[in-house]
Amino acid sequence: MARTVVVTGSTSGIGLGIARAFAAEGANLVINGFGPADEIEANRAALEAHGGKAIYHSADMTKPAEIADLIATAEQTFGAVDVLINNAGIQHVSPVEEFPIDKWDQIIAINLTSSFHTIRAAVPGMKARKAGRIINVASAHALVASPYKSAYVAAKHGILGLTKSVALELAEFGVTINAICPGYVLTPLVEKQIPDTAKARGISEEQVKTDVMLRLQATKEFVAIDEVAATAIFLASDAARQITGTSIAIDGGWTAQ
Repeated sequence: MARTVVVTGSTSGIGLGIARAFAAEGANLVINGFGPADEIEANRAALEAHGGKAIYHSADMTKPAEIADLIATAEQTFGAVDVLINNAGIQHVSPVEEFPIDKWDQIIAINLTSSFHTIRAAVPGMKARKAGRIINVASAHALVASPYKSAYVAAKHGILGLTKSVALELAEFGVTINAICPGYVLTPLVEKQIPDTAKARGISEEQVKTDVMLRLQATKEFVAIDEVAATAIFLASDAARQITGTSIAIDGGWTAQ
């Protein structure tokens, strides 16, 4: 029987890559995020190429009622949520004293609090079935900090705390929860912050890539979306049943320093 996988923030970037990887295994997918309706529909239809079903839910990750409906819709449509991938995220780059209050609130809501709401809604079904996988897409910034990203770093550090706490609660119910911590991946989110970082630091956009983003990644290479997706597939597998409450860094050696 096909598993049902919910992936937040999956209309582009890492989330879409993870959805594609699970679709290739025949999973049923619930994708979520913003973007042009025609692009979302094209991606949704493409996910069904391997035999699973895919639906789109437009839940705004700042609205708890819509997040609860996302999980409820997945359960009503497919019978269960077997794998929950919390991937939705936004970024803003600014010195802390100039950081817009509304941006702080939005980043904490989408990058951290939304994961609490999805987990809260999905856990009862997982506990009842004594099976489930929760994977939080965190960041190397869940393990280390960078300047000008106070809200993002705070949210991603918070995700690790949430991951550990929930893992202890679910450990005897056959449900695991872990965090993936990628380094820099050239997603739309990352590409968008390049000019903002250039402005904040007073350097060129090319220098942002080489001197800021890849400076600490020992491999001097961006992480590939497929590499993150493959890790999610592994964490959702039977082979990973004793891995819970931890983080896996995919960061080219960044956090080894």
